[in-house]
Amino acid sequence: MLRGLATAGYVADDVPAAAKWYAELLGIQPYFSRPDTENPAYVEFRVGDYEHELGILDRRYAPASSGTCGAAVAWHVDDIDAALTRLKAMGAIEHEPKTLLEGGFASASVIDPFGNVLGLTYNPHYLAVLTRHRADSPSAES
Repeated sequence: MLRGLATAGYVADDVPAAAKWYAELLGIQPYFSRPDTENPAYVEFRVGDYEHELGILDRRYAPASSGTCGAAVAWHVDDIDAALTRLKAMGAIEHEPKTLLEGGFASASVIDPFGNVLGLTYNPHYLAVLTRHRADSPSAES
């Protein structure tokens, strides 16, 4: 039923400020902006090895909720400590500290400056799938 991450959705009161913050974090600019790039109500980035979508929606159009979101997407990172250090330097607040889990997994989360939970994980399974995907890709055979 669930085939893979399509879009991780976040909300912000100030979409241009959030887009700038995430552009700095990701090292890329949004590829999609509506209604326009001058006054966006929604922006979207393509992130990571599989170009998953990270969208930021103006809070005025978000489903009703209070405080931080109830579901957090955990993004694979190669170094949780380095990611936490960078995110905190950019104004994020630690939500859950780094936790080492069985099998080499680790997790942590922060709250971004816009009130969203941003989950981080070091996930050996993600790396195994990525390695398998790269080995199976047509470009690997050339």
